[in-house]
Parts: sequence; C-alpha cells; structure tokens
Amino acid sequence: MIQVLEKAGITSADKLIFLGDYVDGWSESAQVLEYLIDLEKTNSCIFIKRNHDAWCEEWLRTGVANTTWMQHGGAVSIESFQEINDGKRSEILLFFAKMKMYYVDNKNRLFIHAGFTSMHGPEKEVYATNYCWDRTLWEVALSMDSSLKRNSAVFPKRLKLFEEIYIGHTPTLNYDIDTPMNRCNVWNIDTGAGFIGKLTVLDVSTKQFWQSEAVQNFIP
Repeated sequence: MIQVLEKAGITSADKLIFLGDYVDGWSESAQVLEYLIDLEKTNSCIFIKRNHDAWCEEWLRTGVANTTWMQHGGAVSIESFQEINDGKRSEILLFFAKMKMYYVDNKNRLFIHAGFTSMHGPEKEVYATNYCWDRTLWEVALSMDSSLKRNSAVFPKRLKLFEEIYIGHTPTLNYDIDTPMNRCNVWNIDTGAGFIGKLTVLDVSTKQFWQSEAVQNFIP
C-alpha cells in the first residue's frame, strides 16, 4: 500500500476512497489498519467495509472467531494483533464502526465493495450482505454487448442508476488480467493483491492508474 500510494503521488489534497478488504490477505492486517487510521488524519478518506473487515471487527468485539473467517485469512490476522495494545484495539474497533457499506459521490458515482441486486439501487437492497458478496452486477456488465447504448431499453436498470460504479471483490486475475477492468460503466479495480496480484490506485476522473509490485515480491 505504501508503495502504490507513493507511485500515485498522493498528497493531502487528494480524496481517497477504499473499497474494503483491509485484513486477511497477508500477515500485517493490524498494521494496515493502523496505517489507514493515521492516513485519515492527513487526507479526506472514505472507507468501505467488506466481509473480511466485518469478521475481524466481530472477533475484536466479542473474542469469538468466525469459523469461515479462520479458513480465509482470519488466523494470520489474529496473529498480527499480538503486539497491539488495548488502546489501539479500541481505536481500530471505532475505525471499523465508522466505515460505510457504500458511497455515492457528488457526480453520482457509486463505490461499493461487491455489488447490489435491486433495480432501485443499494439503498433498497433487501440483504445488506450483497454489498459484500454480490458478483451478479459485475457478471451482468461482463455479459453485455459492448456496443449497447445506455439509452437502450435493454440496458440493465441497475447500471443506469449511476454514472459509474467502482467495485472490488472479484479479482481480475480470474480473467488472467492484472490491471483494472472496465465493462459498460462498471470498473473493477481488484487486481488480486490478496493472492498473487497487485494493489491498484485509480484516478476516477482521468482513469490513470498506478500499481504496486506483485504482492509475492513483498511476502514470498
């Protein structure tokens, strides 16, 4: 994260929107959270919460580790908290509590971790877990004819609701691509840093992007 933010030339004037999954990828989950808390002191930041973050928050609050979480990175996240004192743990819990499930900016651009299913938008979603888990929004965008115009009667209503939609959750590595993917007005910027890919920063105005080295160069 430090490397890609430096590559992007981030300054205190930049607004940063993070799409979730701050924990469980590798061995420094607690340290990543501490870094983000400090970053928020110098930059305008929006932090979207994802399922891994919710699992970690639940463990911090109750001491009970979700079984599924333990099988998907939770064990190493717990290890990363061994040197974190109670005061810092409380600060991290507050950080989790303040996170948003999604964010819409003043240009009607949606930022969400995974997706939503309601044709009326995420605020009408019956199951809030879809914010963290849904892949159908991205699958719909991928399946569409690239020549289809937004004003077409068959253009999906979900996609018409926003000027642009920015997601993570489904690694572009699934499609043998390690750079951001764009279909219709949906941008997927999960380039696989939780696996063997890179962490990406995208300028939503210009679509210029910067990437870290592949994560295995840092943690073999």
